[in-house]
Amino acid sequence: MSNPDEKKTHTYEEWLTWDGPWELINGRAYNMSPAPTSLHQFIVGELYFALRTFFQNRNCYVFVAPFDVFFSERDIYTSPDHVIQPDLSVVCSKDQISKSGCHGAPTLIVEVLSPSTALKDFNEKFNLYQNYGVQEYWIVDPGNQTVHVYALQNGTYSVRELYMEKEKIQSVLFEGLQVSMNRLFRFEQQ
Repeated sequence: MSNPDEKKTHTYEEWLTWDGPWELINGRAYNMSPAPTSLHQFIVGELYFALRTFFQNRNCYVFVAPFDVFFSERDIYTSPDHVIQPDLSVVCSKDQISKSGCHGAPTLIVEVLSPSTALKDFNEKFNLYQNYGVQEYWIVDPGNQTVHVYALQNGTYSVRELYMEKEKIQSVLFEGLQVSMNRLFRFEQQ
């Protein structure tokens, strides 16, 4: 086991040898440490509960990190091009789920920003999710207490909603899926 050089380009085979949690996007290594803050974990927990409750008795499955999502340009998942760990993934095709994670694009991905991941979530992951067909992408910003919701339309994230303060987040894809902003940001860190 080893740690990657974050300035070099790497392969999936190299990713398999790394110590600790790492993501591989466009050949670049992204360290998943340090552990998220208590506020981050609270928000992920609230969203997981809301999503799990909504998708109960439906044909979609909700996964919380650490859960690997593999993207492959050639649909070869024994050697994928990208490996990521979204905070939350909703997979609506059971055929995509394997023992190691999800092969291909989940239907919905949620990322909760941390100071160390904000640029990656808004740039590299945004482009990756758009290119591989993640139908809906939520970016939760605890610092500004906002949620950005993006939905694919003709292959690009052209539907963009911004939710603030006391509003309810509304899924573009799933009618009836709403989450109160108050619920997410009611936790106060000490």
